[in-house]
Amino acid sequence: MAWPELDAERDGGTIATLHLASQLVGKAAVALLPWRNHGWHVTLHLHPRGLRTEPLHAPEGVFELGLDLVDGTIAYEDARGRRAVSLAGKTIAEVHAATLTMLRDAGREVRLHPAPNEIDPVIPFAEDRRPRDFDPDAAHRLLGVLLESDRVFRLFRSSFLGKASPVHFFWGSFDLAVTRFSGRRAPRHPGGVPHLPDAVTREAYSHEVSSAGFWPGGAGAPGGPFFYSYAYPAPGGFAEAKVAPEEARFDTGLGEFVLDYEAVRAAAEPDAALLAFLRSTYAAAAELAAWDRTALECDEGRPRRPRRV
Repeated sequence: MAWPELDAERDGGTIATLHLASQLVGKAAVALLPWRNHGWHVTLHLHPRGLRTEPLHAPEGVFELGLDLVDGTIAYEDARGRRAVSLAGKTIAEVHAATLTMLRDAGREVRLHPAPNEIDPVIPFAEDRRPRDFDPDAAHRLLGVLLESDRVFRLFRSSFLGKASPVHFFWGSFDLAVTRFSGRRAPRHPGGVPHLPDAVTREAYSHEVSSAGFWPGGAGAPGGPFFYSYAYPAPGGFAEAKVAPEEARFDTGLGEFVLDYEAVRAAAEPDAALLAFLRSTYAAAAELAAWDRTALECDEGRPRRPRRV
């Protein structure tokens, strides 16, 4: 399958707009769902049209919010039908106001936290009146990259027997991620993520992890798109570990291995290049931190074939 082209300079403005719109979607889950370990209840999940919440159980009944990358909308859906707010030609303040109106018109009283998370400097949604880019073609290509990445991440996840996250999307940092756990407690995280309570970060990193994902860029720091892999806590020698493919590198500023998206897209076998990155960076983390790999790992899953026990 073809991996779509994605360019930071050309597509960055649209990606930043989608980042902020995704936060409006995700904050409904924060408001309504009981807390689950590592904040997994607030993440978004891929489907053929974009990203969506889990079912949101409200006093008025169940509904769902989503970021539709085909139509370029924030979409609301319940048993009675579908509503949507277009992103094109609107400021974030206008999208925010229209989303609240859409929820009220659907009979939902949801109190969304008024400002973005994990972005610095932060501007409350209702005050962000700057013109925003939105290119439907960029949104479509981003969806294609996310779906391709999701497919490979799911294959990678299938070879782990220990505790592992779903393949899910964090709207705070705007990245698709999958995380493996050693089963051991981790040192207390120092916190300090911009505009995110330290209690959230410390609960998320309560146990040792090897985590990998895809970051297309966003509304905060410049950069991307790239794949990443990190360990918390990072074991001694992790930054110097030999990983694959040869284009992968350790970014000291980020504290993680990165592999530019274009290196995967341009590879003769993109799936193989990405799997090499995922496997080798995980192996480095697990070996250096002395994870019980024999107990935690298994063969990659195959359709219609249960794992032998």
